[in-house]
Amino acid sequence: MMKLREFKFFLFLFLFGINSWSQNYISGYVYEKDTEITLEKVEVYDIDNGLITTTSTDGFYEFETIKKEITLVFIANGYQFIEKTIILNENNDLNIYFSNPVQELSEVIVKANNRKVFQLRRLKDVEGTAIFAGKKSEVISMDLSMANLASNNARQIYNQIAGLNIFQNDDAGLQLNIGGRGLDPNRTSNFNTRQNGYDISADALGYPESYYTPPAEALSEINIIRGAASLQYGTQFGGLVDFKIKEPNKNTELEIISRNTIGSNSLYTNFTNFTGSKNKLSYYSFLNYKKGSGFRPNSDFESINYFLKLTYEFNSNTSLSSELTYLEYLAHQAGGLSDKMFGENPFQSNRSRNWFGLNWFLYNLKLKHKINANSNFSFNFFGLRATRDALGFRSNRVDQIDSNMERDLIKGEFNNYGFESRYLSKYKLKSRNNVLLLGVKFYNSNNESEQGPGSYGSDADFKFYRNEFPNYFNQSKYNYPNINYAFFGENIFYFSEKFSVTPGFRFEYIKTKSDGFYKKINVDAAGNVILNQTIDDSEIRKRNFILLGLGLSFKISRNIELYSNISENYRSVTFADISISNPAYSINPEISDENGFTYDIGFRGDYLKKVSFDVGFFSLFYNDRIGFIQKAYSDGRVKSEKGNVGNAVIYGLESLIDFDLNEMFIKNNDLSMNFFVNSSLINSEYTESEVPGVKGREVEFVPNLNFKSGLKFGLKNLVMNLQYTYLSKQFTDASNAKDGNLSGVIGQIPKYSILDFSSSYTLKKIKLEMGVNNLLNEYYFTRRATGYPGPGIIPSEPRSFYLTVQIKI
Repeated sequence: MMKLREFKFFLFLFLFGINSWSQNYISGYVYEKDTEITLEKVEVYDIDNGLITTTSTDGFYEFETIKKEITLVFIANGYQFIEKTIILNENNDLNIYFSNPVQELSEVIVKANNRKVFQLRRLKDVEGTAIFAGKKSEVISMDLSMANLASNNARQIYNQIAGLNIFQNDDAGLQLNIGGRGLDPNRTSNFNTRQNGYDISADALGYPESYYTPPAEALSEINIIRGAASLQYGTQFGGLVDFKIKEPNKNTELEIISRNTIGSNSLYTNFTNFTGSKNKLSYYSFLNYKKGSGFRPNSDFESINYFLKLTYEFNSNTSLSSELTYLEYLAHQAGGLSDKMFGENPFQSNRSRNWFGLNWFLYNLKLKHKINANSNFSFNFFGLRATRDALGFRSNRVDQIDSNMERDLIKGEFNNYGFESRYLSKYKLKSRNNVLLLGVKFYNSNNESEQGPGSYGSDADFKFYRNEFPNYFNQSKYNYPNINYAFFGENIFYFSEKFSVTPGFRFEYIKTKSDGFYKKINVDAAGNVILNQTIDDSEIRKRNFILLGLGLSFKISRNIELYSNISENYRSVTFADISISNPAYSINPEISDENGFTYDIGFRGDYLKKVSFDVGFFSLFYNDRIGFIQKAYSDGRVKSEKGNVGNAVIYGLESLIDFDLNEMFIKNNDLSMNFFVNSSLINSEYTESEVPGVKGREVEFVPNLNFKSGLKFGLKNLVMNLQYTYLSKQFTDASNAKDGNLSGVIGQIPKYSILDFSSSYTLKKIKLEMGVNNLLNEYYFTRRATGYPGPGIIPSEPRSFYLTVQIKI
């Protein structure tokens, strides 16, 4: 499969080869200086790579490293942190003594200290039971974010992730729509989306769309790994997005944080979390409520989201946790616009009877066990029970006035479960060290989709009315039983202290099935039925294949790294997409799976803790890419068709440079000042296609320039942030149509630029946040929807304001 075929056998053998590097062992106890009492739960950080370990109940810590020199930071609650730099030999004893408890520090000082320790964090070579060596990884630290968290403002939250393309049409953040490198942002379907390490999308195989997005106010960080994540986390081209919910507070039995936000368009949100610990049991839970009228007519919404995590620590080596997540929301859909309608009034709506409803229930059970100092094991069981309902008047002509007849109703039901088990071991041969990861994943889903006539009313009535409208032309019902087995492995070979090689593989067995029927109903000009036929439709597809990858890492110095990787990718066609009738486009019956590979090479690190950077080149080779073309029919009609357009290559430069201006020029502990520049220069081209007029065209969803920049200034407890975003024009179909059609589905997305302002002020246990999004009131859009909430152009939000009050109890 693809151009890497000749390397597969070599890489597979290489994974299990033998090589290593010598380890240095560090251990010790942490005490309170005056009392000689040992301190538990003290966090031990490597200043370059982040958290290493925490002290046990008797104050003891231990870990291994291949470094010859290391700078450690010890952080204990209520004390000033301690920083130690030591030269290492084979065994090292280092006891730490804390003294001089400190009062609660200002927000700026805390952030400055964290920044000195963490900078812009990338994932370490090994974290838990995962390997990230040689991969392009990015970690968003939410406690340092100045985004509008209450509305999950993705433009601000992901502002330092290079090359991301974001659909910006949701003023409450109910759904996340991010893509990148030419991947469709729709519901983040080209990423493997996870929460605390487990799948949260509707169906990771047959319908990998993310209707649920954890509230940003609940997150500690967001981990993003690009295409090389295909080996450990699933085969998608985009990679991994893993939302990390905040951990329980183990220093108190009960802590409550409540955040209330009001904003433009009658926005009100409440986020309240409860956390604490007693003996071996700890917990974290939240309640998130949102309500608003939206920035267009017919776009009101209401949602409620619950989460509960319980963790029981049997001992310092073994823990068991359980998580429950529930989301319910109902949203009015204002519908899409044509280009002409957008030009006349971008905030108009001629759809008052369109609705979208969701019920999402996730459950998870995770066992983590440290077998010994060198080996870890994890078992992650997860499942989903959910429904989605989409109801409304949909027409290929989006400017057509609603006829007030029966509406189109699509109901989806998702039932899936699975488990992922991982074993990671650091092993030695002849005094040298390697790191081996082996894992297995099982996934089973049994989902249903049904389409038919809804009521002629205007309310959110998600019931079928087949008896009342027996001749409705869009009627179908399908069942999708899917099974997936995967076995994967990666191995880090440390050839020297600076150079490592990480080959890996993933074996996949995928069986997807669709079993159902659809009706073919035709009527004459007088409305008489001349054809009413029920067509049974069943299909089974089985695939098994191996994906391979290789990562390289060369640490030029302690803080600077050159990295590179190449990994194969695969994405199976979704039956749920091709079996739903859509008036805005047709489906090519020969549509099939996509495959290809991703290559990255980059240079990242920090210079003297003053400048953090990640500059890299990427290329993505995409075979049988699925997209839209304009197809002419014999009756003279021209309609969008979805199918395999051809082979494409996408390549470009991505860079993020973050300057700590305070550290560079001022060096004032009461002050923080940062300036970042995030830019992507990308080219794309269809290199092969059987469709006339496609070869040589640009690939969809690829703005040639994607630029973000921001300045953050803080003085004591006051912090202010200004952010600028610019994206050049991009196409939405393979023929590179510039003008929109009647449905508004295809055509250019024009260039746009946005300015956002945010600020916060902290006074003891009260925090105020205030901001203005789209400060210059730009009228723009980022999305041409093919289905709900369109079809057609979906406008983005104009200037809006928000105010958040946070109280900590």
